[in-house]
Amino acid sequence: MVNTSPGIWEMIAGAGGMVKFVLFILFLFSVVSWAIIVYKIRLLRKMERQTAAFYDLFWKKRQFAQIYSVIKEYNKTPLAPIFTAVYSDITSTIKTGGNEAGAPSLQRDDIDRLGRVLRKAVATESAKLEHAVGFLATTGNAAPFIGLFGTVWGIMTAFQNIGAKGAANLAVVAPGISEALVATAMGLAAAIPAVVGYNHIISRINRLNVEMDNFSADLLNIIERQLPRQ
Repeated sequence: MVNTSPGIWEMIAGAGGMVKFVLFILFLFSVVSWAIIVYKIRLLRKMERQTAAFYDLFWKKRQFAQIYSVIKEYNKTPLAPIFTAVYSDITSTIKTGGNEAGAPSLQRDDIDRLGRVLRKAVATESAKLEHAVGFLATTGNAAPFIGLFGTVWGIMTAFQNIGAKGAANLAVVAPGISEALVATAMGLAAAIPAVVGYNHIISRINRLNVEMDNFSADLLNIIERQLPRQ
């Protein structure tokens, strides 16, 4: 028996103008979401590898000047900008500060300032990590409703056509409704990967945020122990 039911592309082609516009919007949402997911996952994988390597270097060297000399090799990990911000502040403090004997020193105010520098650097890097991820949450929340709007509009159009033709049997109703339901299916197809990708990416970002907080605490502890103070 030959299958005479229309395929997905035929249903899309037969949909009304508003439904086609909704499908186009959902298609754009889906494409952008997948681009963000792929880009973020690849970027986070590099960040995680470099973060582990930088942590090993940090505990192996412990000499800030030696670490800073190779910092450009770790341009993906968020720990590198945090270290650079603190190292630059310490270098400036040592150059301009000092006790009466001329030796460099670090006062309580300097430690407090370094804590603020660390918090600002961590917040900046955390914001960079979360850049564009919010679009996935928007897609996950909005796409099903956009698809539902397209479905409702398509069903309204189908019933208007039924009223104009004066017929209401299943053969007349089914094609228009099936075309309209494509919008709901497209909305779910855009939303589900976005939600899954968002949750996965956020969980990995949260782990990196923990790494940054731990690194900041370790860095500040080492500074307090190693630098001379008045």
